[in-house]
Amino acid sequence: MLTILFDGVAYGMLLFVLAVGLAVTLGLMNFINLAHGAFAMLGGYCTVLLMQKFDVPFLVCLPLAFLVSAALGAILERTLYRPLYRRPHLDQVLFSIGLAFMSVAGADYLMGSGQQNIQLPLWLKGRTEIGEDPWTLGMGHYRLLIILICALLTIALQSTLTKTRFGSQLRASVDDPVVASGLGINVNKVFLLTFAVGSGLAGLGGALGAEVLSIDPIFPLKYMIYFLIVVSVGGTSSITGPLLAALLLGIADVAGKYYVPKLGGFIVYSLMIIILLWRPQGLFSRGGKS
Repeated sequence: MLTILFDGVAYGMLLFVLAVGLAVTLGLMNFINLAHGAFAMLGGYCTVLLMQKFDVPFLVCLPLAFLVSAALGAILERTLYRPLYRRPHLDQVLFSIGLAFMSVAGADYLMGSGQQNIQLPLWLKGRTEIGEDPWTLGMGHYRLLIILICALLTIALQSTLTKTRFGSQLRASVDDPVVASGLGINVNKVFLLTFAVGSGLAGLGGALGAEVLSIDPIFPLKYMIYFLIVVSVGGTSSITGPLLAALLLGIADVAGKYYVPKLGGFIVYSLMIIILLWRPQGLFSRGGKS
């Protein structure tokens, strides 16, 4: 049972890194980007190519995947996304989901339709067990690395958004861009950096999850519902909400697939429906607002 809980926490932390960029763009920038998973897929494919073609170490691939995805996010923000910030949400949804389908077609053409796997270094393939049955805790080293990286990212993100000048500038830019500009804040630059970091985090999540999730062309569509569950259940008023929602989703998904494999997905979606019927604004939103 403890091993299942540990694996569920690791899976949940991975989902958080994958989805937190969407939570930021939706909650702070009020922009719906359903193509968010395409940046995660890009990070995964970058890791696969760097490791298979150029023998780049896995830990070196992680920051590179972040940088490549962030750079593409910055380019697309300047050229495609920015004109849509003030458009209705329906326009944003239609545009971004169209972009997601384009990314699926492009990945299928360039990389093929098969799943891409990576070979982890030997020190990440090991497993440490603590305790005795029935309370044995089996900790895979790779999942332990995922938890460690995600925990550090969570602390860094929370501190950046709540305790730095950039976090204050971002909130001011979202609340009233005109006034923020009048105060000397470069709103376009703030949004550009925010979108780039969100895209980079998705790419980092895709790189971390390349071995767990398996990267293929339909990745952006296959995991879109998971990103939306994390954001909708956790709310978008803070980083803590999506983190707790991702942990809840990860544990429920792993435990459901272990104990009742045929009903694993049904349990997750049923839990989501119950939570949203109870709190439509999100389980962890403050003040009843998402």
